[in-house]
Amino acid sequence: MKRVQDKVILVTGGAMGMGKSHSELLASQGAWVFVGDMDAAGGQATVDGIRKTGGKADFLSLNVTQEADWSAAYAQIIEKAGRIDVLVNNAGILVLKPVQDTTNEEWDRVFNVNVRGLFLGTRAVIPLMQKNGGCNIINISSIYGLVGAPGASAYEASKGAVHLFTKSCAVDLAPFNIRVNSVHPGVIETEMTKDLLADPAIRPALLGPTLLGRAAQPIEVSQAVLFLASDESSFVHGAELVVDGGYTAN
Repeated sequence: MKRVQDKVILVTGGAMGMGKSHSELLASQGAWVFVGDMDAAGGQATVDGIRKTGGKADFLSLNVTQEADWSAAYAQIIEKAGRIDVLVNNAGILVLKPVQDTTNEEWDRVFNVNVRGLFLGTRAVIPLMQKNGGCNIINISSIYGLVGAPGASAYEASKGAVHLFTKSCAVDLAPFNIRVNSVHPGVIETEMTKDLLADPAIRPALLGPTLLGRAAQPIEVSQAVLFLASDESSFVHGAELVVDGGYTAN
């Protein structure tokens, strides 16, 4: 039996990067994965890749900031699968600017995606999860939701909000047997960071105090998501799972 056999899982921001990695790993472990994203071509490519390896996946057009998109996505999941077991709130954006240079528009855009989007998806899924119980929600935060760092005020504030929103939801949803946890990745090697990590002038600053001295591969974060999505984590609730190579240990 695979670790998430027959679970129905929605992964937001699944077209690329960590979301793609989460989707592929969860599908390889027996889940029916719904890949939600605004990027239809990228999201469908993720789905096609999963299907080619024998996994089960479908694409959903989803702008997480739009309540109507969430309603439509859940309606499609219920129509096709009949239930939803796990929501992985992975979609997010990054603005790298210090507070004094951050515009109102940039601040609002980051919070709209990283916080409002997560709130809308969580609130809407609760009635669906209450019907079958034993479900869980996994919110992707960041080490920057735990510690401060230069030049990312809006992003850090949004990920700090995700951190405490997770704990609040854990309290509210425990009576319904819906577990809620957050994952806090450190520096991850993705398409967005590979050029920065390859620059010897920037790499040390980006890795900062990472004790293992390297960036993580997306699959290393996905393994943490898989654990939380599986029944192996049945007593893990309201927790923050840090995957940062020791960044926050100092």
